[in-house]
Amino acid sequence: MAESKEMDAIALLKQDHRTVEDLFAQFEKAGGDGRKQKLAEQICLELAVHAQIEEEIFYPACEGKVEEDLLKESYVEHDAAKLMIAQIMAGEPSDEFYDSKVTVLQEEIEHHVQEEEKRMEGLFSQARKADLDMDALGQQLAARKAELTEQFKANGIPAPELKTMEGTPA
Repeated sequence: MAESKEMDAIALLKQDHRTVEDLFAQFEKAGGDGRKQKLAEQICLELAVHAQIEEEIFYPACEGKVEEDLLKESYVEHDAAKLMIAQIMAGEPSDEFYDSKVTVLQEEIEHHVQEEEKRMEGLFSQARKADLDMDALGQQLAARKAELTEQFKANGIPAPELKTMEGTPA
């Protein structure tokens, strides 16, 4: 297996963003329920892993070093995405609102990515200015990402653990 080039934390997270953007674009063009479902499941897997590594490693490293409101918003946006992911994973392309749910998830993620990647005041920009060890964080994120990806592929994406909302999805 080829050794992947080590990336700093922000490069790794941005690469995840680009991967998901590409998958959403493929979903929009996809024909046939089987292809759509496979892409939707891949999108959900990528996002579930990404959200978890951000919440376990990156966001805690940013606490007290970036705008608190921006960090809180990120957690809320993750919870909204997790709920939508659970709905998509529980459904199938023949469901009346399946494509719409994937589209809404895409819109939520596009907004979230914009908040994180904004040039001067975005979360990533603030984190970079905070003098965090991005290389060490990148190694932690990459290791946890590999572990979670394997786990979620083998056992499915677990029910969402919500940080900012009460109750669990039906």
